Amino acid sequence: MNRTGALAVASLGLLGLGVVARGRWPDSAPALDCEPGAVRVVDGVAVCGEGAAPSAPQRLMLGQKLDLNTVSEGELARVPGVGPSLARRLVETREARGRFHAWEEVASVPGVGTARLETLQATTELR
Repeated sequence: MNRTGALAVASLGLLGLGVVARGRWPDSAPALDCEPGAVRVVDGVAVCGEGAAPSAPQRLMLGQKLDLNTVSEGELARVPGVGPSLARRLVETREARGRFHAWEEVASVPGVGTARLETLQATTELR
């Protein structure tokens, strides 16, 4: 077989592999048939129904947002881009002023710049 034939066979093989991979690719449907608030963790596996409520890192891995007005300092410190010192300032501000009602209030906390505010908006919510 010459070089052109070998390239043709390799191209067809890659095309076939792509078709098979596309057919087996996960779809966007949820893996669990329950509301996000009903997700529980049993032996490290997310299930619907009975079990322990997911920890903050587990909720983030499940694509759920944390409530910035109730999350603990320790859990907030585990959010990528936040860290312990900013988590402490956010919780202290929340305790001193009361609940956060708008993202502008969060942005006024020292250490919350544009990038960290975007991270907080992506991983937390104000309930």
